[in-house]
Amino acid sequence: MKSLIYYTTTRFKESDGILAQGIRLLVALPALACVSVAAASQTKVIIDLSEQRAYLVEQGRVTLVSPIASGRPGWLTPTGDFRIFNKDVDHQSRSFGSVIDAYGRVVNSNATPNSRVPRGCHYRPAPMPYFMEFSPAVGMHAGYLPGYPASHGCVRMPRDLAAMFFERVHTGTPVTVVGSTRNLTRVRKAIPIFPPRSLVMSERQRNTYVISYLHPR
Repeated sequence: MKSLIYYTTTRFKESDGILAQGIRLLVALPALACVSVAAASQTKVIIDLSEQRAYLVEQGRVTLVSPIASGRPGWLTPTGDFRIFNKDVDHQSRSFGSVIDAYGRVVNSNATPNSRVPRGCHYRPAPMPYFMEFSPAVGMHAGYLPGYPASHGCVRMPRDLAAMFFERVHTGTPVTVVGSTRNLTRVRKAIPIFPPRSLVMSERQRNTYVISYLHPR
């Protein structure tokens, strides 16, 4: 850091104004990093496997609640305390996908990169939009919710709610996973990945929207 400051200030000595700007930039960069860390520490996510819900907590209050579909038997979502260490708005699974024929029909919906691909077909990785990774290969993302735990360990959310979570969490945001899916079979009716709703909503509309998801008529 000492050598960087010396090099930068020496380079800008030709103009006092430019020198001042250079110094301000060096001071601002660590400050921006502190702001990012502070934002992450004021926000946290609580995932309750028993309820099949995810809660976004900001400055001590719950601001978003989303229904989820967590890991199915044999692929349980890990419990404990984690932190988000990767965000990818257009993520694709490295482990699972589908085999698609020449007409776009799904031949194998539970394929892996090593699955047999018949002639004329191709392998397509599973899309995982708004991916928020908190454990290796496990994270929150947009996906289909059949009404019961059904994933390979990830935490699926309706697409627009996943987008809201994605917008508000940061790298370093704490994630706590509690509860259990033991003896849990069905918690609600299925929710499609593309619900017929608009993402542009007021805060009141968002609250009503979340309630309609959690308590469908």
